[in-house]
Amino acid sequence: MANRWIRPEVYPLFAAVGVVVGICGMQLVRNICINPDVRVSKEKRSSAVLENSAEGERYAEHALRKFVRNKKPQIMPSVNTFFSDSNRD
Repeated sequence: MANRWIRPEVYPLFAAVGVVVGICGMQLVRNICINPDVRVSKEKRSSAVLENSAEGERYAEHALRKFVRNKKPQIMPSVNTFFSDSNRD
């Protein structure tokens, strides 16, 4: 019965679904643990509006966003410049 469902052709599908589930789980844990708008404890839920803008700024400006801020929005910049450079002649 297992040979019918677990074939080598479906391994990439399992891998893709596993990666997606991992990313969703990571985002869920990140939001529950460090998002300033999510309050799990009873003490923090009593405050309706948080006036702590520094905490929200720290959450929004995470390390990945700081890393890619001054980078060009290209996947392969060297290949792009190779094919689009007009001075190459």
